Amino acid sequence: MFAEYLGSHSLADLVISSGEKFPVAADRAAWQGIRPECREELLQLAEAYREKPYPMRRATDFLAFVRDGSRKADENPFFFRRRKLCAHAMGYCMQPNDRDLDEVIDGLWCICEESSWVISAHNVNPIPGAPSSREYPLPDTDKPYVDLFAAQTGMVLALVSHLLADALDGVTPLLRSRVHKELQQRVFAPFMATDDFWWMGVKRKDLNNWTPWILSNIMLAAEYTMADRAALAALLERSCIMLDRWLDTVPEDGGCDEGAGYWNMAGGALLDCLDVLERVTGGCMTFWQDEKLRRVLSFPAKAQVQGKWFINFADCDACPILSGERLQWAGQKLGDARLIALGEEKQGKLADELNDTPHFSRLLYKVFHPVLKAETQTAPVDTWLPDLQVRMIEQGGMTLCAKGGHNGENHNHNDVGSFMLYVDGQPQIVDAGNMVYTAKTFSSERYTLWNVRAAYHNIPMIGSHEQPDGVQYAARDVLCLPNGLSLDMAGAYAPEAGVAACQRKMELTGGTLRVQDDITLHAPQSVTWVLMLRHAPAVAEGMLRTGSIAMAVDADLAVDIEEIPVTDARMARNYPGSLWRVRLTAPEAAEHHRVWVVEKA
Repeated sequence: MFAEYLGSHSLADLVISSGEKFPVAADRAAWQGIRPECREELLQLAEAYREKPYPMRRATDFLAFVRDGSRKADENPFFFRRRKLCAHAMGYCMQPNDRDLDEVIDGLWCICEESSWVISAHNVNPIPGAPSSREYPLPDTDKPYVDLFAAQTGMVLALVSHLLADALDGVTPLLRSRVHKELQQRVFAPFMATDDFWWMGVKRKDLNNWTPWILSNIMLAAEYTMADRAALAALLERSCIMLDRWLDTVPEDGGCDEGAGYWNMAGGALLDCLDVLERVTGGCMTFWQDEKLRRVLSFPAKAQVQGKWFINFADCDACPILSGERLQWAGQKLGDARLIALGEEKQGKLADELNDTPHFSRLLYKVFHPVLKAETQTAPVDTWLPDLQVRMIEQGGMTLCAKGGHNGENHNHNDVGSFMLYVDGQPQIVDAGNMVYTAKTFSSERYTLWNVRAAYHNIPMIGSHEQPDGVQYAARDVLCLPNGLSLDMAGAYAPEAGVAACQRKMELTGGTLRVQDDITLHAPQSVTWVLMLRHAPAVAEGMLRTGSIAMAVDADLAVDIEEIPVTDARMARNYPGSLWRVRLTAPEAAEHHRVWVVEKA
């Protein structure tokens, strides 16, 4: 798409010398004119960090990733440094003072002194033939790699350098000169010189949120530091080619198989890229009417169940933190009232933009973009994403979320044919979702983690066989029904499971969910149906009751109930307390036909 545009337009001719940028701290009228509530929150943010020194970022903390699988040992000081720098930069912009300025100086200096801006978990560029992290447990300073957070660090430093330019130069021009030198050596030069980084789409084609997220930060950093129009145009043109490669991997329905929580880094990052292109070309380069882009940008509105709850297949959180300002801005650009309303709902605090990874640019967007008001959207929930094969429908106070897909998706869980059920906007039958990332999360040991295994999703196990991982294990004959979804899950099981057919039909009618499973096996085996529940279940007199729902249980089924205390910090943000796993096991047979009817209790 971008390449087609650039084939008939010269970006070098379109780039203007200076587009509209965030106002510098010396522009007191601009900073004194921001909303009072923003001003107060930013002053409090700076104060909160004032007594906390910049932490050491030690080699042994970096080594912890290969020694014991800990990402946090390196990530905690890494991200704290950047959050603290952003907080004090904002404090200075609110009320110029020597104390915040010195904190900014120290932050810039210590980050420039880091051996690498890459976190320990990303130290090796995963392309074919690449060495393992155990072979290179520390970064090679002669070969800087650009990962998510090297790019994001570049954006943070570029914006701080821009905002406090006069104050920093008043101390010594060497400060900003050092920042720009490090940006060139660690980000811009490697980006322009090699096609080897996996997320560029040359060595590997299986792209994900890394591509737009990295590009958005590189493009922002370049916009704010590159005075050479030709160099900026070349960098942006190269970025557009990579964006095209990523968009080629995005389904036509605009869905994100990493879940709504990753929209911030995927569709939201694409929005950041589009903003840069529009600004630096003085409004000439715009793509807001492109249908695929519109679908990508509007995905979160299609994935919302109700309130804070979203479809959370794969590694998505059930209650994801979404950038309300970015959602609103996308809604304004697209003329989409649903996105504007969702963005208003998800505005949150300014500090939210720093609390995960420091999206400093988005904090600034939130400060300078007014909160838009939108009428409450009351359209019935009825979503079908044909490429992701995700269905959501609401009737009679019940919401069904169901999926087909395959087991090789980004941030995949082995969950072909799984579903979730909400009653009056509250989770009843659930997907456990994500946990804190460790070395296992994206390694060959990923599927030793219980939350990603098929045995902990709402799908049947055939004998001792659960669905394995791999793109070849996929749904067949997926059909969107007026009130649900049907599919054949047989292809999601390995051949040794002996599944000839595994037809599932999920239909929501009024206040009743009906799930019909028709399974044909090559030889008699038991089948175990798994249900992951939010509330403690009880089985009595042939009925399973849990939370707001009840379901009849056939007398020939063996029932096993397991409480799973939620001890993981990330999962506990969505599901504090415990989850419950129910296993309903049928005797051995070659044919299994079951109908599950779930009603409000």
